[in-house]
Amino acid sequence: MPSQRVSWTNPAGVTLAGVLELPDEAPIGHAVFAHCFTCSKDLKAIVRVSRHLASLGIAVLRFDFTGIGNSGGRFEQSNFETNVVDLKSAIDWLAQHHAPPGLIIGHSLGGAAAMALAAESSQATDGPLKEITCLATLAAPSDTVHLGNFLLSQSDSITSAGQGQVNIGGREWTITQQLIDSLRGRDLPAEIATIRLPHLILHSPDDQTVKWQHAMTLLDSGPLKSLVTLDGADHLLIKQRQDVTFVAEQIAVWAKRYL
Repeated sequence: MPSQRVSWTNPAGVTLAGVLELPDEAPIGHAVFAHCFTCSKDLKAIVRVSRHLASLGIAVLRFDFTGIGNSGGRFEQSNFETNVVDLKSAIDWLAQHHAPPGLIIGHSLGGAAAMALAAESSQATDGPLKEITCLATLAAPSDTVHLGNFLLSQSDSITSAGQGQVNIGGREWTITQQLIDSLRGRDLPAEIATIRLPHLILHSPDDQTVKWQHAMTLLDSGPLKSLVTLDGADHLLIKQRQDVTFVAEQIAVWAKRYL
């Protein structure tokens, strides 16, 4: 199946990079995939899920947030709000060059951004956001406060100097106070409560990064929620290769009902 490297400019003037995974035949629908915190569009699980979805007829645009992977900008200047803006710009690009996406997919913090945008789309009266018909989140948190608190606990310099180095996944990242404030100041639960889109929640009880209780909270947050339990899976879907296929097939079967 063809993969197309694409790029566009977000509202802040930053060039974002993406890869569009296309089915061999005309797509039955289009999706945008938002990656996890400090991951990228090229995380193995995201690549494999996106390509398997394409093999099942759903075109998927996976992309890098500002300051990540092949996208421009500085990670230190990004935050949760810029992630939401980047995701919206990806949706706009796909709508302009192919078709408005009916499905939004988000992994971990990317799932939080997807839910924030889904809340916005539930209020939209026109434009590409109005065309979104369903939402799928993978190992997503029910709030952003816990991540802000965790990052703050990893470096005293964040409070004293405004930024500090935090090791995430074996790599040092500069975490700024403005990012912490963005995460801790966002009332994501209130936004999630306004979502009126069908929402597929995929989560593992064995996830050590985003605990299972987050999935339970999301399931209880409103109507049209469905839960798929990823028994034995880890947060990044690395341990068991078959988990990736299972996730893609579950999303595809469910989303075809709404696309």
